[in-house]
Amino acid sequence: MKMPVLQTVLLVFPFLYRIQSASDEDCKLWRDLDSAVVHKEGHIVLAGMFPIHSKGLEQELNFTSRPDQRTCRGFNMRVFRWSQSMVFFIEEINRNPALLPNITLGYRLYDTCGLTTLSQRTALSVVSQPRKKSSSGVCSSPSIPIIIGDSGSTLSMANSRLLNLFRIPLVSYFASCACLSDKHQFPYFFRTIPSDVNQANALARLVKHFGWTWVGTVGADDAYGRTGIDMFTAEVTRLGVCVAYRVIIPKLPTQQQLQEIVRTIRDSTARVLVVFAIEEDIKPVVDEIVRQNVTGKQWVASEAWVTSTLISTTENYPSLSGTIGFAIRRAEIRGLKSFLESIQPLAKPYNPFAREFWETQFQCSLNTSLPFASTTEPVQYSRTCSGKEMIQDTQSIYNDVSELRVTYNVHKAVYTVAYALHYLLLCQRENVSAFTQPCPDILNLQPWQVVEVLRKVNYTNIFGDLIYFDKNGDPIGSYDIVNWQRGREEDPVQYVTVGRLDSSSPTAQQLVLNQDQIIWHGGSKKVPVSVCSASCPQGFRKVTREGQPVCCYDCVLCAEGSISNTTDQSECIPCPEDFWSNQHRNHCIPKQIEFLSYSEAFGMALAATAILGAVSAMTVAVIFFRHRYTPLVRANNSELSFLLLLSLTLCFMCALTFLGQPSRWACPLRRTAFGLTFALCLSCLLSKTLVVLMAFKATLPGNNTARWFRPPQQRLGVFLCSVLQGGVCAAWLTIAPPYPVRNTWLYRDRIILECHLGSVALFCCVLGYIGCLAAFCFILAFLARKLPDNFNEAKFITFSMLIFCAVWITFIPAYVSSPGKFTVAVEIFAILASSYGVLLCIFAPKCYIIIFMPERNSKKYLMSQR
Repeated sequence: MKMPVLQTVLLVFPFLYRIQSASDEDCKLWRDLDSAVVHKEGHIVLAGMFPIHSKGLEQELNFTSRPDQRTCRGFNMRVFRWSQSMVFFIEEINRNPALLPNITLGYRLYDTCGLTTLSQRTALSVVSQPRKKSSSGVCSSPSIPIIIGDSGSTLSMANSRLLNLFRIPLVSYFASCACLSDKHQFPYFFRTIPSDVNQANALARLVKHFGWTWVGTVGADDAYGRTGIDMFTAEVTRLGVCVAYRVIIPKLPTQQQLQEIVRTIRDSTARVLVVFAIEEDIKPVVDEIVRQNVTGKQWVASEAWVTSTLISTTENYPSLSGTIGFAIRRAEIRGLKSFLESIQPLAKPYNPFAREFWETQFQCSLNTSLPFASTTEPVQYSRTCSGKEMIQDTQSIYNDVSELRVTYNVHKAVYTVAYALHYLLLCQRENVSAFTQPCPDILNLQPWQVVEVLRKVNYTNIFGDLIYFDKNGDPIGSYDIVNWQRGREEDPVQYVTVGRLDSSSPTAQQLVLNQDQIIWHGGSKKVPVSVCSASCPQGFRKVTREGQPVCCYDCVLCAEGSISNTTDQSECIPCPEDFWSNQHRNHCIPKQIEFLSYSEAFGMALAATAILGAVSAMTVAVIFFRHRYTPLVRANNSELSFLLLLSLTLCFMCALTFLGQPSRWACPLRRTAFGLTFALCLSCLLSKTLVVLMAFKATLPGNNTARWFRPPQQRLGVFLCSVLQGGVCAAWLTIAPPYPVRNTWLYRDRIILECHLGSVALFCCVLGYIGCLAAFCFILAFLARKLPDNFNEAKFITFSMLIFCAVWITFIPAYVSSPGKFTVAVEIFAILASSYGVLLCIFAPKCYIIIFMPERNSKKYLMSQR
């Protein structure tokens, strides 16, 4: 047991022992621990505990003498209204014939002064009340089976632990700490205010909703403040929000401590601060904030002070304007205002707090010898009160019923107890027990019997709210979201409801906000920004700064091929294989498809060159055909010449197949067409070379070799050479033909459409065969270049083969090293260059003579030796 509890129990133990050992006639209180009590008798008496004085002075306990009466100061009109409201609700129940008929409720109202020791002392005063004498003459059970209070979480924790010894239930109207939901520690505790678990989660969701990722936290040095901050920090961190600082307000802060707290708030880059504290604890900090003129901060308040008129004053508003927070539900309670304003300071039963309220409200002194509610020396005012003054003519927080929130919780607490007692009354009268034990005697209740029925209370009150306790003794988590607003500077602060939270609704519908109605700090309609680092836009990723919270980061542009399409992404998303990032790195766009097409300038130039070559070859063929009977054409084997021109035309046209998008038919066509046309061309050249050699040998005496190289043999030779290449191509197309592929590995940002060779070995065979034909033809032509002839065609074949071999030898390294579509361009260039070399070297001189020197196109000239 903690020391304050032990001290209090030791102080009251003699009184309890006296009661237990009292004789029949001594069934009375030996000495009341509290003199300032408002009471009224009834069949069942309810105790109410309220911190009517906000500050109490601790007493030094020496255990050698009885402690003095409590000493309190700081009369709190708001709390006094709560206590008077309890009286109003009890009298309202007594007038209700449908609720507790023939049973009168009484009350005993105590002032706890907001101190733990005094609150526990009050609890023991409740326990030590006079006991009723049973028919057997024995002092029976306590006359107060239940206590309504206390307001603070710390006070309720201490009282609940103490009352656990007597199994007396405690129903709090304002203790919201989540720790009180622990039924192992507080099995007899109930409350009508939602647990701070709901509020902490709701505040975290609110912060996340407005995009605040860098917030400060301020809490009181008690269970309410520390637990609230801990729960809020845990939840908000889970949502990705960082806490810039954590400030704890001492219960009795020094001026230096206040200055340090305000310095932390002022110097932090966090513009939003969340405060868990009651109004008495936060007020010194607010006063220092106002004194130092700290502005530019957006305050988020807990329910304990968000509707506090002690804080939301005109003087404080410039620093706290736009404050937003969760407030417990409010209600319009009919008749309460009239009841509150009908109070009389000297009426019976005497209310010692009413006298102090009267003198404080009217700033006067009542001429009476009746005691005050505390031993503090009364304030002497310059004028005297008559007690007939009209409260209706004054305005204070006492008779302001526009924001009945805690008062509504008191209403729910009183009525919940009344309904529990009503269930017990019905059980007794109808003799039908819904409980684990037989129906108890409502006029001789044991506290634990009330606990059992409290757990099963379930009713709908006159305001339409469903009232019940869950397994932890907590109600439904329901809040209003209020925003501090005012019109003109002299107008009071208005608590405008801008939303609502209901934890009983589905998760997506729990938080409802009317954001357009919110007025933020400084009168702005724009949501304030509170971040450690500005949001990373799309296309950037977050890089956390070393040694700093995750909310403090730098923005780095996503690498090529990756994107971020939302703000504040921690990692960039790689684009799919066929996509690439755009310039801003916020979208994946299809990769550019690249191939050598007719539409681009380079492709058009190559196509034009190929067509020009084909036209040139056909033009030469036309010239030769028109002069086919001339000696020059006939001397150069016109049949092979026409076949060679045809093959050259096909070679030029073959280059066109390499242009355009590769496809399943285009890829095999371009490779086989290349192999066959060049094989035909070189076969013709080889035959021409052999004809030249054989023609020279035929002029030698006795040589009959020329008869084996007549036109039929020439055609057969060209056919066999071409067919051999055709066989290789057929095997290529059968085994592993070329096919189109999407080359995504050469460039990361684009796709190259190209033809895969299929079988590389067969491609090498095709290319090697052409090379062999060209090399053999070159060797033969080189050997025949100096044969005695006026127009030796072998010289031109030698030059053409020299060009052909040079082109295709340089083609190999150029082909291997050229990237993408330039590989195809190199191949087309090699085809065109070698074809033009053959056409120009072999046919250009002949055409020149035929057209421009017809005198040399004669048998005499050709037969002459030079």
